[in-house]
Amino acid sequence: MFSGIVAALGRISKIDKREGGVRLGISASRLGMDDVAIGDSIAVNGVCLTVVVKGATSFEADVSAETLACTVGIDAAGEVNLEKALRLSDRLGGHIVSGHVDGVGEVVKFEPAGESMLLRIRAPDALARYIARKGSIAIQGVSLTVNNVDGPEFEINLIPHTVSVTTLKLLKPGSRVNLEVDMIARYVERMLGATH
Repeated sequence: MFSGIVAALGRISKIDKREGGVRLGISASRLGMDDVAIGDSIAVNGVCLTVVVKGATSFEADVSAETLACTVGIDAAGEVNLEKALRLSDRLGGHIVSGHVDGVGEVVKFEPAGESMLLRIRAPDALARYIARKGSIAIQGVSLTVNNVDGPEFEINLIPHTVSVTTLKLLKPGSRVNLEVDMIARYVERMLGATH
């Protein structure tokens, strides 16, 4: 489990194709690898990956073809958002994030709004019902609050700090992003469906 509060920016520096997927090499010097062990989970652009090789300032993780097919931003060299899995003693500054991407959205608008940035995203139709005004959503692994919803499109206001410390600053109209909806919405739907 994660909180959606990005701990550091890293970089995918190596991609080795393997049968059924790839092995990623990720430079993570700003994350701090001292307390990371093989088998630990690290969210990479919102995708929960398992550390299979650990270095002093980097790690490697295997990614299946299935994961590659339903996510974006982990199949090419470049900057990525990183977050270590939560410990029970950690503060939950964002919201509960599983690291299991629900779908890929498309950036419709990314423009200044005063000192902040207005981000408008079109979600897949199947996910739209889980996105609510003032609800939580993870975009590229970043926990954010939804400000407005219009059908499958929703808007987020990004404060300057969030823009500066995440890869969200690289977005532009047409960019594709990993989305994870609030898991509470999914459980509520399941429970309501079970009573009918």
